[in-house]
Amino acid sequence: MKKWLVFFVGILIAILVADTCSTTIANAAGITGPTRFIVTFILYVGIFFAILYVLEKTLKISFFGLSHE
Repeated sequence: MKKWLVFFVGILIAILVADTCSTTIANAAGITGPTRFIVTFILYVGIFFAILYVLEKTLKISFFGLSHE
């Protein structure tokens, strides 16, 4: 049960942080229109998987088989 709770909380944290960071960076850069969508999506994906990678290494759990030890 604890492992599933950590899994879902980790995913939720990664989603919220990635969304906030990508939106903030796009706003600070003044990006608008369709370019904004592409830039925020790429930033979101990069930040999201970076957070999952850090959580995998620190908590010793596996999200979607990202760790190949």
